[in-house]
Amino acid sequence: MFIDTAKINVQGGQGGRGCASFYRTKENRHGSPDGANGGRGGEVIIRADRNLATLIDFVYQPQYRGADGGSGGSTSKQGRRGETLVLRVPVGTILRDADSNALVADLHEDGQEVVVAHGGRGGFGNMHFKSSTNRSPRFAENGEPGETRVLACELKILADIGLVGYPNAGKSTLITAITRAHSKIAAYPFTTLQPILGLLELPDFTTAVIADIPGLVEGAHDNVGLGHDFLKHIERCSLLVMLLDMAGVDQRDPADDYRVLLDELAQFSEEVAAKPLLIVANKMDLPEARANCDALRVRYPAVALIEVSARDRLGLDTLVAQIMTVLRATAPPAAT
Repeated sequence: MFIDTAKINVQGGQGGRGCASFYRTKENRHGSPDGANGGRGGEVIIRADRNLATLIDFVYQPQYRGADGGSGGSTSKQGRRGETLVLRVPVGTILRDADSNALVADLHEDGQEVVVAHGGRGGFGNMHFKSSTNRSPRFAENGEPGETRVLACELKILADIGLVGYPNAGKSTLITAITRAHSKIAAYPFTTLQPILGLLELPDFTTAVIADIPGLVEGAHDNVGLGHDFLKHIERCSLLVMLLDMAGVDQRDPADDYRVLLDELAQFSEEVAAKPLLIVANKMDLPEARANCDALRVRYPAVALIEVSARDRLGLDTLVAQIMTVLRATAPPAAT
C-alpha cells in the first residue's frame, strides 16, 4: 500500500540516574564520594533509505522512543549511554514540526539522516558535587527526560520525469510500453490510484526514472479529484510529459484538455509550471485522432506535438529520444 503522509511522535531516551555512594576504608571510615553520573538517553535519528517506497510503517506504529541511559554506579562507574534509535524512511521524505510547520529536514539523498529527538542528560552522581566546602555530598540527580516532538512526514517521490494527463489518457499504457513497470490498465477513469515508477532506458545507455502520476482533472489545484495528494509528486521532476487523448474520450476536446492541464499546473505552483514540458498526442491509431490533432495545432500553432500510439507502440522511439535530449539539456554540470 502506498502511503505518502504520516504523523509520528518521537522522544529521546531518559537520562540515567546519578549514583550517591561512598568508598570506605579502615583509614577513612566516613568514606569518599564515588558515585558516578548516569548515561545520556539515546537519540532518535531518521535516515533516508532508497530501498523503501512508502511511509506505511509509521501509520501503524506512530510512537518512537530512544533507549534510556543507564544509572551511574559506585566506584566511579559511569552509566551507559542509551542506544540510538534509527528510523528509516524513503528517499524524498520531508519532515516538518507538526506544531509550527517548520521544516526539520528534506531527506532527498540515500543515507542522509537527521537527529529529530535528543536524549536527556544523565544525572550527576555525588562525586560531581564534591568541593572544598562540601566534602561528603549525600545526594545525586535524576536524569533529565529526552526531547519530545511530533513530526509530520510527507513523501515526495524522486523521479526525473513526471507523466501527467487526464484520466484515461493512456498514461498507464505508455509507462508500461516504455519501461518494465506494470501499471494497472482499464477502461475507466482513475485506474491508477497511486504513483507508479518505471525505469526508462535511454538511447545513450543511461537511465531515468519516470513516474505515472494519477490523472489530473479541472480544479486539481483546489484538491478536486486526487488533487494535492499527487500533484506534489511532480514538484521534484526535471521534466514533465503531458499526455493528451487525441481520441476525444467522453466527448472531450484535446485542445481544451491541454488548456486546462496547463492552467492546473500553473495554479498549483509557478515552479512546476516553469519546468520543461513535452506534449504527447496519444491514441493516434484511432480514426478520430487525426482531426483532433490538426485542430489542436490550429488552435495552438506554437505547440510541438509528439504523435504516438502507446497501445500499438508507434512513435515511442521518437518520444524517448526527445526525453533524453531535454534531460541532457537540463542536467546540472558535472562536478570537476
